[in-house]
Amino acid sequence: MNSASFFYQDKPIFGLDIGFSSIKLMQVDWLKKQPMVSGYGTATFNPLIVKNGVIVDIESMSKTINQLFKTRLTGEITSRRVALTIPASRAFNRPIKLPAKLTKKELDEAAKLEAERYIPLPLNQLYLDYIISGQTEKEIDLFIVAASRQIVDSYITLCKLLNLDIVAIETTIAAAARLLVEADRSDVPTILIDFGSRSVDITIFDKKLIVTGTVGGGSDDFTARIAEKLNTTQQQAYDIKTNFGIDPGKHQKEITEALTPILQQLLKEVRRVIRYYEERFSADRKIGQIVTMGGGANMPGLSEYMTDMLRLPVRMSDPWGYISFANLQPPNIVEKSMYGTVAGSSLLNPSEAFE
Repeated sequence: MNSASFFYQDKPIFGLDIGFSSIKLMQVDWLKKQPMVSGYGTATFNPLIVKNGVIVDIESMSKTINQLFKTRLTGEITSRRVALTIPASRAFNRPIKLPAKLTKKELDEAAKLEAERYIPLPLNQLYLDYIISGQTEKEIDLFIVAASRQIVDSYITLCKLLNLDIVAIETTIAAAARLLVEADRSDVPTILIDFGSRSVDITIFDKKLIVTGTVGGGSDDFTARIAEKLNTTQQQAYDIKTNFGIDPGKHQKEITEALTPILQQLLKEVRRVIRYYEERFSADRKIGQIVTMGGGANMPGLSEYMTDMLRLPVRMSDPWGYISFANLQPPNIVEKSMYGTVAGSSLLNPSEAFE
């Protein structure tokens, strides 16, 4: 749920992303000629601290984040204002078209009605928000976002304990899309694929978020399947994945066979969202590219494999020409892609928050 406007003053924001078993944060001071990273860091935590997206042991999570601030930062975080991301797989997104010239009250009611029809939780257990993503003389496009109150409230309680001011709570894919817009400056309809540790988020971006989807099986599942196929340890499988992947090489056939079920499921979902976009939103504007990001995006051979299968150019997001690390030591090439979401959150303009 992207909120946009608790604060107006142009003061820095840092992004905070709590994943399946790791925390990432980054502050980008971007109200300058070139956006510059002032601080970043990551830490791991026991996955049992989070259950179904809800932080169930807030005190332990608070200690982990405080320790990250104290001992694991590169550079410094100068702000107490935070933009949080929740996994896209834990949120509900739905675009709808409505007749033009509806009142604000009628739009609110339409969003609630759509949520009641398609979201498997009662309204009193949800935070519900929407944006007007497009409008013509005849129609209004709404993009509805909802998230469980339990999940969001656990994040709010955590931030109170950490003495952080929440500027926005949005989905990981919304933050990633912001980074794409700022760094890419492209008008081409784009599929953005964010490879998380346990799931893959997919969105179509055409000047705005159009449709999103999630498929199970992320970078951790890639590692597990390689370990099983080659009969190696998890660490050995991780090294094989990051160093060789599905590029031509000694184990290419076995690795490709191991990952095919996950990759086929991913390709099926990508084709589905492409059909949805072309049938419902634009028969004239075709998808022009696929941009990947997240920890699993850097697997060698992945972009080439997807390009061959989908007949679309696929490339990994590389915003680090747009965003500078200045005098800071940047993360290594494998870790850089992990910071896309928090970089996108940090690029939220404070003056746009909650208009």
